[in-house]
Amino acid sequence: MLKASSVLGNSQRLDGGAMFGNAPRALWSRWAAPDEFGRVSLACRALLIEDASRRVLIETGIGAFFAPELRERYGVVETEHVLLSSLAELGTSDRDVDVVVLSHLHFDHAGGLLAPFRAGKPAELLFPRAQFVVGRTAFERAERPHLRDRASYIPELPELLRRSGRLHLVDDATDSAPLLGTRLQFVETQGHTPGMLHARVLGECARLFFAADLVPGRAWVHLPITMGYDRFPEQLVDEKAELFRELVARDEFLFFTHDPAIAAARLREEAGRYRASHELAAFRSWDLDREPLPTLVPSAKHEQAEQ
Repeated sequence: MLKASSVLGNSQRLDGGAMFGNAPRALWSRWAAPDEFGRVSLACRALLIEDASRRVLIETGIGAFFAPELRERYGVVETEHVLLSSLAELGTSDRDVDVVVLSHLHFDHAGGLLAPFRAGKPAELLFPRAQFVVGRTAFERAERPHLRDRASYIPELPELLRRSGRLHLVDDATDSAPLLGTRLQFVETQGHTPGMLHARVLGECARLFFAADLVPGRAWVHLPITMGYDRFPEQLVDEKAELFRELVARDEFLFFTHDPAIAAARLREEAGRYRASHELAAFRSWDLDREPLPTLVPSAKHEQAEQ
């Protein structure tokens, strides 16, 4: 048994120009309609993997750790910690998670590790039993960020993780094998931020690739489209091109953290261009060893996959 569930966390509204890099507004506004402030809606979505011996949560979203003025600045919509509610709907909680895998430590991917904001109280880690897996390069970047991306990190978080005694820094795909088994493999990319760690979930009937910020959502499936937040955009485009060839060849699903409507999709290649297909809005307890697709396709408007 290898089951997967998409898990929504807090949502955000961020500047569309920043999210689409050098793409003009006339183009990106077709994919994501901006509000009166030029912001687009984004999800912060995690992936829960369960097998017979462990629960693994891949990322935690942005959470509710920001003070009210910073929550407003960074466009966090909900005041409560949505991820915790979403886990409860799946019959579990942060206390039941055995391993948390973090692609990198930007606050919109790791902030959900922290308890909700309380005035006058220090930051506090949730997930009291979990082991925390982070790429070493990504972790070192969080400890010593560049001036250009310093605001993307939570200053207290690296030390909180170290003090937990449950931090595992990954240098290569074999480092975490005793912790995660053989059904999860890691791939590292550099274009968005140095050492971003992607998890590939290997089911017998279906596979998922956790894209993190390499491909935030469907719009970024277009190869030239990158974010203004990406450190090395040209390298990121090359990394996407290599990944997409593999995903199409292996018929794997690409899991999106930030797409507000779609949790995962396969890719199709037509005349050198890629597009999303077989889109899944959400899925719950999808048995990747037995089902090539979740039992219920969430909406009739989504394309029906070939069985």
